[in-house]
Amino acid sequence: MQEKSAGLMIQPSLKDSAERVYDAIYEEEDARVCKDISDAACSNVPQNFFLNASAVALGKLADALANTKTTLPWLLTSMGAPGWIAPALAPIRESGSMLPQLAIGNWVRQASVRKWFYSAGALAQAVALFGIVLGAVFLQGTAAGVSILVCVIFFSLARGFCSVASKDVMGKTVPKTRRGRVNGLSASIAGFGTLIAAALLYYLQAGIVAYSGLIAAAGVFWLLAAWLYARIEEDEGAVEGGVNGLSKAFSSLALLRDDVPFRHFVIGRAFLVGTALSAPFLVIMAQQRGNAALIFFLLAQGTAALLSGHFWGKFADRSSRKLLLTSGIAAGVLGTSIFFLEIYHPTLTHTQWFLPVCFFVLMVLHDGVRLGRKTYLVDLGGAEKRTDYVALSNTLIGVVLLVAGAIASLVQTLGNAVAILLFSLLAFIACIFIYKLPEAQEK
Repeated sequence: MQEKSAGLMIQPSLKDSAERVYDAIYEEEDARVCKDISDAACSNVPQNFFLNASAVALGKLADALANTKTTLPWLLTSMGAPGWIAPALAPIRESGSMLPQLAIGNWVRQASVRKWFYSAGALAQAVALFGIVLGAVFLQGTAAGVSILVCVIFFSLARGFCSVASKDVMGKTVPKTRRGRVNGLSASIAGFGTLIAAALLYYLQAGIVAYSGLIAAAGVFWLLAAWLYARIEEDEGAVEGGVNGLSKAFSSLALLRDDVPFRHFVIGRAFLVGTALSAPFLVIMAQQRGNAALIFFLLAQGTAALLSGHFWGKFADRSSRKLLLTSGIAAGVLGTSIFFLEIYHPTLTHTQWFLPVCFFVLMVLHDGVRLGRKTYLVDLGGAEKRTDYVALSNTLIGVVLLVAGAIASLVQTLGNAVAILLFSLLAFIACIFIYKLPEAQEK
């Protein structure tokens, strides 16, 4: 009986602590904030806010440590893996988590409590990363490369469950005017962790043991994320959308025909994929010229997330639509400027600082695009359509990423600057569709 009482004493203290910190940061009455979640969920907003932010931050930090654009390619090169494997990791990592989300969303809709899908996905990602470590330690050459590729495929599929579930759970546990700040806070925390990871890569850049240690740490962070997410207080939700059979899941494609705001959002998001795909070309340009170390780009990425996360989060809560417009237009201007400076003022673009600075600005803008689209989609969907919106849009964007990656590879033969210009022009097109969107906060 005494143990039970002690256990009951611990839980309220944690909740009270979360409430005190939350109230100190956000001074608003519940009645003004909790407009689209239940009364029960409203009473749990402070602890759910910090649990959401902490779990997402740990996932982002894990991604920084086991990055498919940096850490994993370096690991494969160190092990003598075939050269074709490393370039395939990033597209597989991005599209592999998105393509199956129509089916995943159909499965998730059948559950009234959905946080367990995120926790299960986080655990599976941890297992995949530990598998990569085992492959790195015990295998070499082609065998090691293929084993890591298989683990990345498994990792990306598990990530699909986290992606679908996280947006739906946030929509049920955090009110509209706070969701952007959840993502912003987690981005800032992860950015700080990325700076630490960059320092570790700088001092421990040689040897398979160092790379494996970073990836093992990423696996541990995913385990912690799974544990924190399981502690979120989530009310039971509607399950009417849950059906058996993949054919029913594809019936949600009718949303593109019937739901005009959602259609404009998907098209705009599709044209904005260049903010992510442009980044490697800046790194490639620097590597080809040999005038900027990779550590500069890692530091730029971490600093961008650390400095921009909170600002973009507050911006998204005011208007995620305007955030998408602002960051999309700015990304288009940045890429176009890089192209023309490369053509007409190459002495500037060939300096040691130019490309890392551009990379930093692009990462700030890309973080704005990511945070804006996530917040907008959660707010637009509401409880009834949120899971369908997330699953369908992510599946379609998975296809777009594969196509855009193939096109970028072809365009790169004309020059890295040309590829950057192409994605910049697509960003301007995206803003035309985003401009037509309604304000999601007002829905």
